[in-house]
Amino acid sequence: MRALIQRVTEAGVRVEGESIAAIGPGLLIFLGVGQGDSREAADWLVEKIAGLRIFGDAAGKMNLSLLDMGGEALVVSQFTLYGDCRKGRRPGFDQAAPPALADELYEYFKERLAAKGLRVQSGRFAADMKVSLLNDGPVTFILDSPSQ
Repeated sequence: MRALIQRVTEAGVRVEGESIAAIGPGLLIFLGVGQGDSREAADWLVEKIAGLRIFGDAAGKMNLSLLDMGGEALVVSQFTLYGDCRKGRRPGFDQAAPPALADELYEYFKERLAAKGLRVQSGRFAADMKVSLLNDGPVTFILDSPSQ
């Protein structure tokens, strides 16, 4: 499982011109599910993201986690995180999970993140989404769950 996380002051998702999600300060999480991913991978990623100390404390040091600062999370499915661009000019997506598994683990990831006490909003799986954000910093990280 792979996540691209961005610290944001605000972010939102629109589908067919309608706003379906919006958050204030927190994390925009683009989530990709790969072949062979599992609930254990999702659990690991939830723990890592919720506890990652990437928000500034009173002194401006990155010492606070999303949980510590009471931030929000916007989770957006992103199978293109598994795009392989090493050969040719068209990305290959052989490493991305099939849609049924990806949707199941995407929903599970959101549930587990919310179970941490975080306010979680999301995009719509497999929809053509328009994502807007105001990156704070900018602070952006790519996280991969451990290999199975």
